[in-house]
Amino acid sequence: MEYFAHPTAVIDDNVQIGKNTKIWHFSHIMSHCVIGEDCNIGQNVVVSPQVVLGRNVKIQNNVSVYTGVICEDDVFLGPSMVFTNVINPRSHVSRKDEHRQTKVCKGASIGANATIVCGNEIGQYALIGAGSVITKPVKPYALVVGNPARQIGWVSEYGHRLNFDERGVAICPETKQKYKLENGNVININYILSKFEHLTSNF
Repeated sequence: MEYFAHPTAVIDDNVQIGKNTKIWHFSHIMSHCVIGEDCNIGQNVVVSPQVVLGRNVKIQNNVSVYTGVICEDDVFLGPSMVFTNVINPRSHVSRKDEHRQTKVCKGASIGANATIVCGNEIGQYALIGAGSVITKPVKPYALVVGNPARQIGWVSEYGHRLNFDERGVAICPETKQKYKLENGNVININYILSKFEHLTSNF
């Protein structure tokens, strides 16, 4: 076994778990889910059938990841945050065939006690403040807070607030990477340049 599971964790049959992943106390990994390499699944976490977790996903304590959720690489799910997967649940009505997909894109972070209403996409490297309620899609690099959540700014890939100048350019104070705000969207200039250099080097 290339992953670690605490003795109190329950691992069902027919699961795919990547190497170096750690699964801690009282967590339940259900059949037909996929968990990538180097993940950390905290205490009292449920990963439901058909859930897909990418590489290096960090899930803090007391989180249920329901069917319909996809988390790409490097996603962070804070303590006791909540996913939903049915928009209009009723105890007396079976809606098992009505799960709506929720996608959390690469590098995004969701704060403690936040709620993600199903059917929305969280853009790459977005940062969801603690206690926020997400009712609509979130743009890449967006900083959102509140109930219902609203965007109050932008963050870098390292989670620092971005302050754009009159040219629409901001620099991450930690990495010194440059970001461009254009038409209401943010791009990582350094990433675009590196892709261009890679393409031109092949000619």
